Amino acid sequence: MKQFTYTVKAADGLHARPAGILVKEAAKFSSDITMSFNGKEASVKKLFALMKLGVKQGDTVTITANGADESDAVKMIETFMGEHF
Repeated sequence: MKQFTYTVKAADGLHARPAGILVKEAAKFSSDITMSFNGKEASVKKLFALMKLGVKQGDTVTITANGADESDAVKMIETFMGEHF
């Protein structure tokens, strides 16, 4: 299991368009990938689940990947979030 925390910097928080791209990229990995925030957890491979978390600017989320390609998944998501969120 690999994980990291990230504080959202984007003024719009976790918004739909880049979140949709993130979901597509995450789907390329076989690992289970989740985002946790405020006591709730959602699959990074499901757009509506991510949007229901209600992540805003300044919120800190935890991303966890568990599986055969977890290291690559975490690396890609950490880079993606830094560029888009």
